[in-house]
Amino acid sequence: MRRIEGQIRKALSGFYYVSSGGKIHQTRARGNFRKKKLTPLVGDEVVFSSEENSEGYILELLPRKNDLVRPPVANVDQGVVVTSLVEPNFSYNLLDRFLVTLENKGIYPVIYLSKTDLVADQTLVNEIRTVYEPLGYPVIDGEQDKQRLTDLFAEKLTVFMGQSGAGKSTLLNDVSPELNLETGEISDALGRGRHTTRHVELLELFGGLVADTPGFSSIEFLEISADELPKEFPEFLAAAPECRFRECHHVNEPGCEVKRRLEIGEIAQTRYDNYLQFLQEIEKRRPVYKKNK
Repeated sequence: MRRIEGQIRKALSGFYYVSSGGKIHQTRARGNFRKKKLTPLVGDEVVFSSEENSEGYILELLPRKNDLVRPPVANVDQGVVVTSLVEPNFSYNLLDRFLVTLENKGIYPVIYLSKTDLVADQTLVNEIRTVYEPLGYPVIDGEQDKQRLTDLFAEKLTVFMGQSGAGKSTLLNDVSPELNLETGEISDALGRGRHTTRHVELLELFGGLVADTPGFSSIEFLEISADELPKEFPEFLAAAPECRFRECHHVNEPGCEVKRRLEIGEIAQTRYDNYLQFLQEIEKRRPVYKKNK
């Protein structure tokens, strides 16, 4: 039995399709993964066995640098948050949810604005740039600068995210028409898109790997603690050393540098308001108790 290293490129119906040496190998996970409560994910680097004319088996998962639950992908380098201006309408709150999630996982965020051609007044686009570009987040106007996005793909594993109907599959079809990914109409009754992407697959595009993934319209901060949350806002992290208290939550504490910068306009009110809402959600969250084995 040969032990080979490779990367899972697709997971479908219990099969894992592993890329190694320019070939794709169809494999299954060994039974002991279930006992250990390990689930191989697309993007995982693995050790697998492969024999001529028979199914291979994944023997070992190599250490991950990160993983996402929705979409289920491991070892992600950057996340493109596809954010529409209309249909569905732009939401600072939802965008910040995605950004906080990516920061928490050590994934570089890119903001991609879709449907900007449907808005005559570009004030909102300029406002979004003013808030996010100083934080180090690229803001790409999708109708004007698709190449700026595809230039970021090289040697990276990129995940697309954003609420349903924001245009992720449409965008990937635009940058690579041969993919012909299924796209869905906005559901008028629900006011949000239907899930059109059925499984996760890594696609080789522009010198990198891109995951086309299901959209989703809400994020719960199940893995982030109240102490961690301020660290996921770059502008809070920059201000925190000047706060009077080391573990300042930037709410009611005296001598808070975040609140001082907020007052003089160096921190955006929308970002701070969303932070307070997220903090409240985390503090109200019920503790998750693990069952005894």
